[in-house]
Amino acid sequence: MPRPLSIPPVLKFRRWWLLLLLTLTPFGAGSVMAASSLSLIYSGNLDGELEPCGCSEAGDLGGLKRRATLLDQLRAENPQLVVISSGGLLHVEGSGDRLKSEYILSGFKRLGYDAIGLQWRDLALGSAQVLEAGLPWVASNWHDDSLPVSRLIERGEARIAFFSWLDPQQSPLQQMQGSHTLVDGDVAGLHRALRQAKADGAITVLATELPLKLAASGLGLEDVDILIQRSAYEEYGEPSLQGKTLVLQPGSRGMRLGRVDLTLADGRIESWRHAVLPMPDTIADAQKMRGWYEDYNAAVKAAYLKRVELRKQREQGQSPFVGEEVCQTCHQAAYKVWSGSDHAIAYDDLEAVGKSFDPACIQCHVVGFDKPGGFVDMSMTGHLMGVQCESCHGAGRAHVEAQGKVSLPNSDWDKEKMCAQCHTQPHSPGFVFDSYWPKIRH
Repeated sequence: MPRPLSIPPVLKFRRWWLLLLLTLTPFGAGSVMAASSLSLIYSGNLDGELEPCGCSEAGDLGGLKRRATLLDQLRAENPQLVVISSGGLLHVEGSGDRLKSEYILSGFKRLGYDAIGLQWRDLALGSAQVLEAGLPWVASNWHDDSLPVSRLIERGEARIAFFSWLDPQQSPLQQMQGSHTLVDGDVAGLHRALRQAKADGAITVLATELPLKLAASGLGLEDVDILIQRSAYEEYGEPSLQGKTLVLQPGSRGMRLGRVDLTLADGRIESWRHAVLPMPDTIADAQKMRGWYEDYNAAVKAAYLKRVELRKQREQGQSPFVGEEVCQTCHQAAYKVWSGSDHAIAYDDLEAVGKSFDPACIQCHVVGFDKPGGFVDMSMTGHLMGVQCESCHGAGRAHVEAQGKVSLPNSDWDKEKMCAQCHTQPHSPGFVFDSYWPKIRH
């Protein structure tokens, strides 16, 4: 079976459709002329990335505002487009993530998805809030009828039945005492629903967080035309065939969309063609998302200012951080290197893009954010703005007061570990220590 040819992820649709007509990946016997066609846009695991991190060009992909524009363009070219997601919209760790999650849910509602699979991480705000979000969720093994087993999507004569399986073994509720059964682990009900959908002439799509091997062995794919398996990190996986099932793998963090153009006949896939569509900054922000995004930024700023006031009330005693001016007294050569580096103006960069109130951004652009005695705001702790000596080496007051006889907290760290506090894969994908270190060597 030949693999599908890759094509450039561009939005020149007329040329795109010409290529589609000329080159199709055969899926089985049948006449292409007698078949119908259907285009499917699929995604999975936004993982809380409402907008792209602007720290690097390589990471500046995705975001709901660009996604809205791209989907509008695709629908304008093909009004019969089907848009689905395997879920995983949310990622909640800190308090700020809850606010972001609420806006992701409201933002996704504006995108017009046809079906969205439910993942465990989507329940981080509580099942009630998720169910009230007004999104087309699907959870095929949910414990009651508050969520549908499937969603039927009809485009002309084509019918897509979308299913989603929540693996009981991955439930975070297993770690809690008592009974917290939200899903049914028996696959018999899923099998019955899939068989009925096939009998009704639908193309069946099953989304799950399980990887392909476990999905095939644990769920069975006999009546599954398309399986959307566990997302890969950022990049989409290559489509493959598992028997007669077309297996798709989205990329995480919402940086790209996948497109599959199907040729259908007699309730089955005859051939298919696949492309990955990135969302760089050349895709304009959707005008219809402007008010939503302004409301989001206003809410983030209000929450940050409230947090600042609470911290001001709690801050007592002397800060363990001293700031770069004190460090300069003994380390003049290192200070000279630092003052000419991008680290010194890191906070200014946030102000330039209107993100100096977003905790997710501030933490790597100041000293000691969210730590006792660390950066609070410009008026109270302006001497801790920017990426300074103590951002890497740790709080320096004890070191200063002991005239250098007390080591800095991170004195036993190697340089790579210091850099890795902020230069992580999501925020600095192009970071290579040997290339970056000479810029700040001291």
